[in-house]
Amino acid sequence: MKLFPYGHATHPQWPMAASLVLAQLRAHMALPGFASAPTLGLLYNTNHYVAHAQDILDHLSAELPEVPDWSGTVGVGIASNNVEYFDEPALAVMLCELPHDQYRVFSGVSPLPPAASGRFKAHTALVHADSSTPDVAGLIEEMAQRVDSGYVFGGLASSRHGTVQFALSGYGNVKGQGAAGGVFRGGLSGVAFTQAASLMSRVTQGCQPISGNHKITACEGNVVTELDGQPALDVMLAELGISLDHPREALAKVRNTLVGLSSPDDVLNDKQVHRTDQFGAEVVVRHIIGLDPARKGIAVTDAPSVGMTLAFCERNAAAARADLVRVCAEIREELEPEELSLEVASALSAPEAESAPHPARRIAGAIYVSCSGRGGPHFGAPSAELQIVRRALGDVPLVGFFAGGEIARHHLYGYTGVLTVFTSPN
Repeated sequence: MKLFPYGHATHPQWPMAASLVLAQLRAHMALPGFASAPTLGLLYNTNHYVAHAQDILDHLSAELPEVPDWSGTVGVGIASNNVEYFDEPALAVMLCELPHDQYRVFSGVSPLPPAASGRFKAHTALVHADSSTPDVAGLIEEMAQRVDSGYVFGGLASSRHGTVQFALSGYGNVKGQGAAGGVFRGGLSGVAFTQAASLMSRVTQGCQPISGNHKITACEGNVVTELDGQPALDVMLAELGISLDHPREALAKVRNTLVGLSSPDDVLNDKQVHRTDQFGAEVVVRHIIGLDPARKGIAVTDAPSVGMTLAFCERNAAAARADLVRVCAEIREELEPEELSLEVASALSAPEAESAPHPARRIAGAIYVSCSGRGGPHFGAPSAELQIVRRALGDVPLVGFFAGGEIARHHLYGYTGVLTVFTSPN
């Protein structure tokens, strides 16, 4: 598998940004190490271009007629190799070279068939979703049941001016698309992949536990009333070292505190080993939205159930940085051969100033979906998060966006990053 051509640009006028991106794509396609006959385009743009979404898709499709299929969405920020564009007009494109029978574009007008239907054997899927869709978390869980692996990845579109999704197939596998044009609002869309399309995905957490794990022993709706058989509110106050006798200080501490939830099944199914001071992929982070002194309860933005594990946590840039480096290192170590040829060793050890995407890394391309709350200054400087990815993963083709919620496995996460790579044979 050859490297996937990619391009990114910012400009107040979308036609100019598109021209800059197309120039980069064509330059890559002319290089021997890059794919020259791509089939699937991944398109991400910031919300500044939402009003021109159809024009952008039509323009790119016309300029790249050899690319019949497109998928993507909008974000308050978008990402590419070593750079992020946050709250500025920009777009990023990556062109994937995959056989047509290894993927399928899906949307509301052409949903992914159930796994048992036998027509298309989906193993995993890139999912873009609209957060305003009713029970979007339930739809994501249902989507995970339609793929053999039970694992989907992606994120919720994020925007300050309305959201859109791109889902277009010129190869004929989107029946009934009619006059839809490939630009959608609401629901879910994306690309399903068969097992032959080799992908590797990891979740990196952005929050650090500040308490031990507690078992939820009683709850009502979204209110946790008991932890380890004790009033939940009392447990939280003790863990945070605060008292309601000093409400101002207590509320300030609670506002900066979140909860990490995990079910026993998720803990058993998570095969990764993690340090005790860092959440694993089985944990989903949720906000505390209220306290219930009458029931001694804690209200959270989820519907927890008895038996789940809860830990109090807070956002932590240092922990997020360390965990991001960890998942990148895991991917690199799994892909690097035990014995390195001179070419491979030179490509992997090249200093950053001399590095360039190289097939020896065995990564044809990557998709990175990060939380919009992680972008920008959270890592200390503009584009710092993407620079960490490049230093830790290596110089590889990459596109992505900053989401209103991240999708991985069958969960909707928050404050995380989801890194997925297309791998090539050794």
